[in-house]
Amino acid sequence: MVLTCLETVTKELVSWMRGHESSVFSISVHASGRYAITTSSDTAQLWDLDTFQRKRKLNILQSVGIQKVFFLPLSNTILSCFKDNSIFAWECDTLFCKYQLPAPPESSSILYKVFAVTRDGRVLAAGGKSNHLHLWCLEAKQLFRIIQMPTKVRAIRHLEFLPDSFDAGSNQALGVLSQDGIMRFINIQTCKLLFEIGSLDEGISSSVISPHGRYIACVMENGSLNIYSVQALTQEINKPPPPLVKVIEDLPKRKPTSGDLKIKVTSGRVQRPAKSKDNKIQTRILKQDLTSHFENKENELSDGLNKKRLQILLKGYGEYPTKYSSLIDKGVHMAFLNLQRQYPIKSRKLLRVLQRTLSALAHWSAIFSDTPYLPLLAFPFVKLFQNNQLICFEVVATLITNWCQHWFEYFPNPPINILSMIENVLAFHDKELLQHFIDNDVTSQLYAWPLLETVFSEVLTREEWLKLFDNVFSNHPSFLLMTAVAYNICSRAPLLNCNRKDDFEYFFHHRNNLDISVVIREVYRLMSTTPADIHPENVLSGFVALTKGQYPVFNQYPKFIVDYQTQERERIRNDELEYLRERQTIENMQAEVDQQRAEDEAWCQKQELLHKAEEARREMLLQEEEKMIQQRQRLAAVKRELKIQEMHLQDAARRRLLKLQQDQQEMELKRLDDEIERKVNMRDREIATTAKDLEIRHLELETQKRLYEKNLTRNQETVAKEMRQDIDAYRRKVDLEERSFHRLLEADQTQNQKAQKLIEENLAKAEQACLNTEWQIQALQKQRREDQQRNESYQEMAKLLRENRRKEMEVLNAMMWNEAQKWKEAEEKDFQLKSEKKASALSDASRKWFLEKELDDALEHAEHIHNKVVPRCQNERVTSSRLPKTSQLNDISEMDSSTWISLSQREAQWDTVERDLLGRVRNLRQRLTAQARSRCQTPRLLAT
Repeated sequence: MVLTCLETVTKELVSWMRGHESSVFSISVHASGRYAITTSSDTAQLWDLDTFQRKRKLNILQSVGIQKVFFLPLSNTILSCFKDNSIFAWECDTLFCKYQLPAPPESSSILYKVFAVTRDGRVLAAGGKSNHLHLWCLEAKQLFRIIQMPTKVRAIRHLEFLPDSFDAGSNQALGVLSQDGIMRFINIQTCKLLFEIGSLDEGISSSVISPHGRYIACVMENGSLNIYSVQALTQEINKPPPPLVKVIEDLPKRKPTSGDLKIKVTSGRVQRPAKSKDNKIQTRILKQDLTSHFENKENELSDGLNKKRLQILLKGYGEYPTKYSSLIDKGVHMAFLNLQRQYPIKSRKLLRVLQRTLSALAHWSAIFSDTPYLPLLAFPFVKLFQNNQLICFEVVATLITNWCQHWFEYFPNPPINILSMIENVLAFHDKELLQHFIDNDVTSQLYAWPLLETVFSEVLTREEWLKLFDNVFSNHPSFLLMTAVAYNICSRAPLLNCNRKDDFEYFFHHRNNLDISVVIREVYRLMSTTPADIHPENVLSGFVALTKGQYPVFNQYPKFIVDYQTQERERIRNDELEYLRERQTIENMQAEVDQQRAEDEAWCQKQELLHKAEEARREMLLQEEEKMIQQRQRLAAVKRELKIQEMHLQDAARRRLLKLQQDQQEMELKRLDDEIERKVNMRDREIATTAKDLEIRHLELETQKRLYEKNLTRNQETVAKEMRQDIDAYRRKVDLEERSFHRLLEADQTQNQKAQKLIEENLAKAEQACLNTEWQIQALQKQRREDQQRNESYQEMAKLLRENRRKEMEVLNAMMWNEAQKWKEAEEKDFQLKSEKKASALSDASRKWFLEKELDDALEHAEHIHNKVVPRCQNERVTSSRLPKTSQLNDISEMDSSTWISLSQREAQWDTVERDLLGRVRNLRQRLTAQARSRCQTPRLLAT
């Protein structure tokens, strides 16, 4: 997708803008005219209209499409609206996201399709496939009103605010185009229906409102174009308030007037107005809301406009009245037709604005068409006001009439009188600097005039220049001359170091390291301290504004010089035209003579060509005969080459067959190698599996060992518990005996007659107790002996365990040594395997050669039988054709018989080695299994 930019005046192509892959459905231009945004369904792109280069690109996901991206009026904000109802605001310069509008309430949620913004950029209207309108306050970033349209409205196709010249951009009337082709205008504050255009019979397809809000252009569904006057549609609203007492009567229907006639635009003939019966424009005023807001405020204006009202008028109309721009409408002046050659500017827009401004100045006064420094003087103002050419022209005209007084009295020379005033002021305030200028032959035309003719734009940056001219335009016109003096005084240090004229010229035509605030302070000091006799304020007049209605006549220049130069230019132009006409006549005559000469030369050349053609044809006949002879010779040679190629092809086919057989044998050998490698890998995996089984068995032995130690600990705890129980029983018995002894003593005191009996009984009990104690002592001694024996058995078991560990380490070391030996043996076997593979390959090759020899012998035998039947000549041809192959096979069959025998022996040896290797692997596996079993049985024996 390519965007084309055209010049509206010259209709010339300005630039191409490429970058969109789908169609562009929206273009929005910044208020300054410098940037533009183009929108398609998948992307939005920001363009710089000065260079026509793309600055940024907005990429989105495919699931979220773009509805519209546009600039807010009179602001530096970009509003992007997406198909998921999300609305973002971005800063134009930095593209920083300023805010996002919240989601609308679910009760009135619609999919936004169309949008409109007021001229002041404060209110956003959004609509879609619904009869609801959402009004957003962009300052508060919230939805402040929902307007419900009539029930007949099902979808909104277009929204546009109706501009008003006196509402300061806060538009109140909103045009709503619905699916029925009727565009209704409502007041967003009172929600009143103001008027409507279009009908069900003649619906509106699309519409646009003029920037001033005076006319509405509509493309109808039948293809016609209707222009509506807003003033005529709102004439009932703009009437003065009705009287207090009024008779109520029906509102008469509005009859069509001559302005309501529809005119069809066709090519080739004039179309008369159609009858108003069928194509009547229906305009219906539903309600008369006559308030003072809709009064005609133009009648209330005074004779003049102050600055505030002028700004409001400019903001409402977008421009000043057209009668003040008649100079711009005169077009490009002849003096500036080739301005781009003298001043090549990169921005075509800036060049066009400069060309128009200079042309307007030249149309205003004839001297400006011959002023060489006028482009330098006007360029900074053109760059500053490039989006409003009228303001640019009036600012430059005001500058020339006030701050450029007496500049053109010595035209075409620089203003000597103005430069003399500057030199007098410099002599008064800095004599040393002036004397330095005089010593180096530097005049005021070098240190002052370059600053004035470029209005300091070459030596200052944009910000410094704006700061300076804020002070220049706020003071007397002599302030500009004092600025030139102050610039030199503030730069006296580098100027006093300059001694060459080229250095001075470079200094006053390039930017320097100078603080503009210091220069401005110095200007104010010079304005207040300069004596009156040399002060430029006494010579220059005060500020005079441009006259109303028409611009003032500018004739402050030597008119006779300008008239003389104009006459000279006109004379030179006429001489050039006369010279061009004579030159054109001579060129025409020369062209006719050249044409006649060319025709004569062509006839002669044609005759020569005919003779040459005849000779050439005779030569061609001789050459054709010679070519026929050569072709016959080449044909015979080609036949010979074909026979040779046929023989080569037969030989190549035979070689390809042999190579194919060789490739098949190699593939078979490769398959055998893969089979052997697979068996070796299987053997390695079995060995690795056996090693893992041994490791698992070792872990089982460790587990059984820990279980045995745990059982021993549990037995020890049981014995200790039994001994504690015996000791407790012994203590209880001693306590019982003591209690019995005490009871005995008590019984002895109370019952003396039973003492003997009790003593006997106690003696028996004591003897029994001695017996019991002795039995316990014997039991304890027996237990001690058993504990000693058990301890000895424990020590023996520990010794056996240590011996078992030592044996296991020996076994492991032996296994590791065996493993290293086996790996070494495996490497030797691998080397032997490779040798046997080579021997097998040689054996296969010998068998192949043997089979081929037998096959050739069979073929020779068949040929020998066939030769007895066919003629001898054919027999000789067949024998000669097969001679190379038979000789090759004979060479192969002459192999030494000893080699054949050795190959067979090597193959038998390989089979023996392979069987030996497999037997050794089985023996190693059995030994490892036996060792593992022996290690597993040792703890079990100890446990039993």
